Amino acid sequence: MTTATQWGIVIGASLIAAVTDLRTRRIPNMLTFPLLIAGLVWAGWANGLWGVANAAGACLWLAFPFLLLFIFAGGGAGDAKLMGAIGVWLGISEGTIVLVCVMIAGIIISLCKAAIHQKLKLVLTNVFISVYTSIIYALSHNTKPLVVNQNSCAVSTDTLTIPYGIAIFAGVCIAGSLRLI
Repeated sequence: MTTATQWGIVIGASLIAAVTDLRTRRIPNMLTFPLLIAGLVWAGWANGLWGVANAAGACLWLAFPFLLLFIFAGGGAGDAKLMGAIGVWLGISEGTIVLVCVMIAGIIISLCKAAIHQKLKLVLTNVFISVYTSIIYALSHNTKPLVVNQNSCAVSTDTLTIPYGIAIFAGVCIAGSLRLI
């Protein structure tokens, strides 16, 4: 069971990360590593070895999608580390709710930024092309790796990046309000 203390720590840490990410476009290790270690200690103290195992699993579960974004799409490593630390504090069950809320918040913020920059149609076209290509590739049972030409995208990703710490904070707040109310 997740306590209000755990949610308070996660909301506070994600607020600090959001402000820092907005100002510097980085989420510092000075925030994520102590948060992760303290969460493991908390999990062990509260639930013993089972708590540490659940926390470690949640760390991997929440960090994995952001690690993939870091490797393949130029996402930030700090986002992955922050999500992993959040998973340590909340566990797999609550962490999954956070993960879904963070992804939804990220999509909404990204679409709003694209609309503000009058590039929504181009972004949606890129998404359609990516999804369509992935489906065709999956259905073709092709054994060759799929290589996407970055120049074939309708819009450059450089102009529409967001400090994802804001989406993480928004998602954590939404998830926390759903769980604590």
